[in-house]
Amino acid sequence: MQMELKPVEPNKKDILLNLFEKYDYEFSQYLTFLDVNELGLYNDEVPSCYWQNDGKHVAYFIEVDKKLAGFVMVADASTVGDRKTDFMIDEFFVMYKYRRLGIGKQAFFDVLKKHRGRWQVYYHPKNTPAVSFWEKAINEFTRGEYELINSHPHPDYAHGDGISRNVIFFDNSQGE
Repeated sequence: MQMELKPVEPNKKDILLNLFEKYDYEFSQYLTFLDVNELGLYNDEVPSCYWQNDGKHVAYFIEVDKKLAGFVMVADASTVGDRKTDFMIDEFFVMYKYRRLGIGKQAFFDVLKKHRGRWQVYYHPKNTPAVSFWEKAINEFTRGEYELINSHPHPDYAHGDGISRNVIFFDNSQGE
C-alpha cells in the first residue's frame, strides 16, 4: 500500500467537508452533544484560515493507492494553551478500512517531517483508540522524548463536553 499526503486545495473543500461528516459521526460517540441538523448532517465548517495559504494552517488528504483514506489538519499552535509551541494536530482522521495498517502512523510521521518545531497533540481521554495511537506513535517518533499531561487543566484544552483533553508536547525541530 502506497500512502501519500496531498495538500487540500481550496477547490477540494467540499471533499474535505464530506470526510468531516464521517469524522463527526465517529466522534459523536465521545462528544455526545454533537447532533445532526434537520438534513441529517453535522454541517461542520472548515475554518477559513485553512484556505488562506498563510503557511500556518495546512490541511492534507491522506491517500492510499490514490484513494481517499482520511485527512490531517496542522495548525499554528502559538495561541493555544499555556506553553509556546509551533504546531498542533488540529484534526486527524483515518477511515476504518485503513486503520491498523500503519497508514495513520505513516501520515503522522510524514506531517512531522514537513513541519519542524515544537508540537502539541491533544485528544479526548474517552477516545481510547486515539489515546493508544497518539501515545504509541509519538513515543516511537520521539524515542520517548515527550511530555504527556493527562486531563490538562488549562481551559484551552477542554472539549465542549467539559472534559479536559490529554496533551502531548514534544520538539522535532532537530529532525530525526
